[in-house]
Amino acid sequence: MNPSVRRIGRPVALALALLVIVALAWRAMLPPTLPAWRVDAAPLVQQVVATGRVITTSRSQVGSEITATVVERHVREGDKVEPGQLLVTLRAPDLAAAVREAEAALQKLIAGSRPEAEARLAQAEAQLAQASREARRREDLFNRQLIAREALEQALEAESVARAAAEAARASASTTRAGGSEEAQLRERLAAARGQLARTEIRAQRAGTVLTRNVEPGDLVQPGRVLFTIAHTGQTEIEVPVDEKNLSVLAEGQQAVCLADAWPDRPFTAVVDYIAPGIDADRGTVTLRLRVDPVPDFLRQDMTVTVNIETGRRDAALVVPNDALLPADAQGRRAVLAVRDGRVVRVPVATGLRSVTMTEITSGLAAGDEVLADGARGGIAEGARVRTRLLGEVPATTASAPPSTGRELPVQLD
Repeated sequence: MNPSVRRIGRPVALALALLVIVALAWRAMLPPTLPAWRVDAAPLVQQVVATGRVITTSRSQVGSEITATVVERHVREGDKVEPGQLLVTLRAPDLAAAVREAEAALQKLIAGSRPEAEARLAQAEAQLAQASREARRREDLFNRQLIAREALEQALEAESVARAAAEAARASASTTRAGGSEEAQLRERLAAARGQLARTEIRAQRAGTVLTRNVEPGDLVQPGRVLFTIAHTGQTEIEVPVDEKNLSVLAEGQQAVCLADAWPDRPFTAVVDYIAPGIDADRGTVTLRLRVDPVPDFLRQDMTVTVNIETGRRDAALVVPNDALLPADAQGRRAVLAVRDGRVVRVPVATGLRSVTMTEITSGLAAGDEVLADGARGGIAEGARVRTRLLGEVPATTASAPPSTGRELPVQLD
């Protein structure tokens, strides 16, 4: 190589190397570029999302009041029943025999004992009349001194005996006549026997739907055994256990959109109708009941349902993604890492509504501010110089489809 060319190439190489070193040094001195969100106003819907089950306001468990054998079962699960509808027929021969015995005793009173008592009464009254006439006749004869006193006393004694017999016959006839005490007693006995026999027909007391059955023909049933569970016709509700941390944002009358797991494409509405006054200490939940009206035709008892309860709404709220919020301190205060004049600043904020992905900022930030995303905060000290790479506009949050940007950690209230 020409010596002159060699002399020229060396300075050029050294200059290039120096430029590279300077460029690398300058680049190393530049602040890091971190992902951030630009704060802006957007619609916000706060929701509590939870899972519950369909229930009715009341159910009844139907059983037998007697020990008997099942002859026939007339309903099965899912059947609609009306008040008085026959559910099960039982066989109890001893109860049927008791009814026949009571009927026979009443018939004997009406056809036998009553006529006999009336006949005895008529005979006793006739004998009393005859004895009374004889006693009056002998009194007259005695007064005229035509008979001895002994004959008069015999007549008076016979009259007393006849009167006593008549009183006894009258009392006997009184108990056996229609509406008397003996008839009343026999009719009560018959009614009790028929009442016991009626228990061999188990009937529905209220309108409803048969949920469970635990009996088949031939089974021996006893008092205390549940044969059917019936959900009464009436108000349908969804019972939902919700984490107690959501209690402050829940209120009766709030609207909810519900989805049954079996029909996820058929949403229906419900209203919060009841909030339990106490907390389940074991699970840390509070029980809600949501009233469903109208009731969808596909809804079944104990069906699993996901509910989205709208607890707050803003048409235009200043919001930040949930992943931009720093963990709360011991006093529950929140903050964000904002970038102002190229430096990281910890900014305390006051929060309002909170959706699945967004939180309302009521003070501390303004529209256009930039806050670091969750993935950008590791190892960044307050006051550090940084550059930002915006992830985009803060997305709007709607009740029907809470969005996720893919760059944040969605947090829901429940």
